[in-house]
Amino acid sequence: MIDWSAGRIAKAFSALSHRNYRLMWTGTLVSNTGDWMDQVALNWLVVSTTGSAFHLALVNLCRGLPILLFVLVGGAMADRLPRRRLMMLTQSAAMALATFLAVMVIWGGAPIWAILLVATGRGIFTAFNMPVRHSLISELVPKSDLPNAIALHSMTVNLTKIIGPALAGLIIGTLGTGVCFALNAVSFIVVIRSLQAMRFPPDPPRAPSQSLGRSILEGITYVRGERTVLLLVMIALVPTFFGQPYLSILTLFAHDVFRIGPEGLGILMAFAAGGSVLGALLLASFPALAASGWWMTVFLIGFGAVLLAFAASPYLMLAPLLLFAAGAFQIAYNATNNTILQMRVPNDVRGRVISILMLNRGLVQLGTAATAGVAGMIGPRWAMAGNGLVILLLGAFILLRERRVTTLTGNQETSLSDRASE
Repeated sequence: MIDWSAGRIAKAFSALSHRNYRLMWTGTLVSNTGDWMDQVALNWLVVSTTGSAFHLALVNLCRGLPILLFVLVGGAMADRLPRRRLMMLTQSAAMALATFLAVMVIWGGAPIWAILLVATGRGIFTAFNMPVRHSLISELVPKSDLPNAIALHSMTVNLTKIIGPALAGLIIGTLGTGVCFALNAVSFIVVIRSLQAMRFPPDPPRAPSQSLGRSILEGITYVRGERTVLLLVMIALVPTFFGQPYLSILTLFAHDVFRIGPEGLGILMAFAAGGSVLGALLLASFPALAASGWWMTVFLIGFGAVLLAFAASPYLMLAPLLLFAAGAFQIAYNATNNTILQMRVPNDVRGRVISILMLNRGLVQLGTAATAGVAGMIGPRWAMAGNGLVILLLGAFILLRERRVTTLTGNQETSLSDRASE
């Protein structure tokens, strides 16, 4: 039976006792809410103005490809420069881009070429922001609170998936997509001010004379040499391509399958995010789950099975419940993978290793582009069903064949000497 005593609940939020982490948590809550409003509004703008699954695929391709091209550079920069300053720079650039999009839409509409240009710029800035954001977490809390901090961060990001899409559906229906873009631009101010308010000791010197190319190569070499780390990275990347796009493809379900409009889309996404919040809260309360390779694999299997069930179900009333379960399994799988990986990787290469892991964010957009393309040919249900089946089979294979993964715990640290023994 799960223990939900007052002590357990307090433990679930223990990372918030650290001031720097609390500031980042607040900034993330506001900024990601704006980002999800923006993402829902942009997908809806593309589908409603063009009526084309192809254009939705193209926009997501423009978001994802720059992440794949630049995220390793972003990880190397996160290990070479002060992470807080680098994050402030990326957030300022993203705010400028969001402002540009808002002005275009409010004052005359945005042509598809401009939307594609903005999506590409976002992908570039995201490639630099993601590795520094995730590697910065380990500097804000002691190692004992790192599993809790990662789980809370995941919970916060997914809480914004409830608030953001719900607000977006309401605002699109009443004030228009341009207002969503404008509010997103304003939200960046909060995260920038939160970063400014953090207090750190003087920045330690970082990877000084090494060239950027050699620094990236060193990170790749480390991952290739640590076979367990390599497995964790691959397990993160492959299911992301097939699984994570389900959130964007919900736009097609709302528009073409269920015909429920932007308000209905906001409700569906809110249920998925609600499940994600519950999954992350569970991991924050029970660190043993967050550090278990066996549970990570079980969560992965559950995610694939629920996506398959959602695609096959003809009932609109059942869709929110299935999406709630999908959100819970998806975030539990991702947060567990992230926790185990961060606890095994030394700080001096953490940014580069995380940047390799963050290739999954680029794969999300490429996976969305591929899934949207397939949906345009055979329909959204069949496209999502195929993705869910791939994830289900992969999880079953890992559970049955890869004891190296299923026996992992977060307490197992990887050192250079492990290469010979693993």
